[in-house]
Amino acid sequence: LEHPVHLLYLSTTEKQDSVSHPRSLIKIGENSAVTIVETYEYLYASKYFTNSVTEVTLGTGATVEYYKMQRQSEQAFHITNTYVSVGRDSSFSSVNIDLGGNLVRNNLNVLMNGTGGYCSLNGLYLTENSQHVDNQVIIDHAEPHTTSNELYKGILNDKSRTVFHGSIIVRKDAQKVDARQEDRNLLLSDQAEADTKPAFWIYADDVRCGHGAACGHIDETSLFYLRCRGIDEQTARNLLIRGFVTEVIDSIRNDSVRSRVDELVQQKLADWLGKS
Repeated sequence: LEHPVHLLYLSTTEKQDSVSHPRSLIKIGENSAVTIVETYEYLYASKYFTNSVTEVTLGTGATVEYYKMQRQSEQAFHITNTYVSVGRDSSFSSVNIDLGGNLVRNNLNVLMNGTGGYCSLNGLYLTENSQHVDNQVIIDHAEPHTTSNELYKGILNDKSRTVFHGSIIVRKDAQKVDARQEDRNLLLSDQAEADTKPAFWIYADDVRCGHGAACGHIDETSLFYLRCRGIDEQTARNLLIRGFVTEVIDSIRNDSVRSRVDELVQQKLADWLGKS
């Protein structure tokens, strides 16, 4: 398809304690290609619960670019369950963006179900106040000669908390698997907390796998380097924070989606920097 398919889930109720259960089933045929944008937004800042399920199945040689953006109310509870089956010689690329919600849980399960399959899973979460965002990502390499790359980044402010648990499974006889996983977090407050747990279960012996995790504050050496070149402290911090998120935003291939995500992220960061 030439243009993206946009799934918009809009919470319109003004009532407190409402709940919705969106469900999407997406089947991508053999040798076809599509870009899917899944967006969660709201009209009224009420307390509600969204509990969604999305299933994506890729046929042989199919290509999918999947972008999910969550901008729920600051009082909202949000749980998504996304299940993906990657077929032979097919490619699945996703970027998950979390900018809203009070309590958020994203469950992403990818089954590498065909030889030659490829997946790239990227994510970005910006949290503030008392937000809690939890990403649980599982990649199951059930077939040999499959490849996965995973990069999640978070910027935490105030008393917010995030959790990242990434699991990569390499089944017995799934040889020649290449899997990479990384989670990085930038803490802008001493009261923010990022809990990260990368994990591998490898039952084959001819694989190439690696993972890493990092949590920390703005690098004082980099800040000093910029200030030595005549840049004031606030501008220098702004440059370093924006540079931290660029890698994930630039992984969005669709121009209109990338432009929109960049606009929303920069607006949120500008609000934070303005408060400070």
